[in-house]
Amino acid sequence: MKFLKKQARLRRATKFRAKHAKKDIERLCIHKTAQHIYAQIISSCGTKILASASTLKAKLKNGGNVDAAVKVGEAIAKAATSVKVKKVAFDRSGFKYHGRVKALADAAREGGLDF
Repeated sequence: MKFLKKQARLRRATKFRAKHAKKDIERLCIHKTAQHIYAQIISSCGTKILASASTLKAKLKNGGNVDAAVKVGEAIAKAATSVKVKKVAFDRSGFKYHGRVKALADAAREGGLDF
């Protein structure tokens, strides 16, 4: 059953990426595991990582909670403004938009990213 769940998540992620590949806009791509959360801003052509942040970089003791996701969201917004990126498409990688994903997105919006 776990394999089918992962396949469904990857299918949702692929649909989003195919839909937004034609648009010339950077992507804020996230990935989460049970212990960490990662965020990257990927160029519109999809070949370069412009900025990144994660709970590993922040050296948080517990990276698998909402507070850690908020800190990563703030860090990615700060990193994005340093490379002059304001508008992004939020690629949640097929994960549901609640909990840590929502906390990261809200913190990134408050930090100045527009999506």
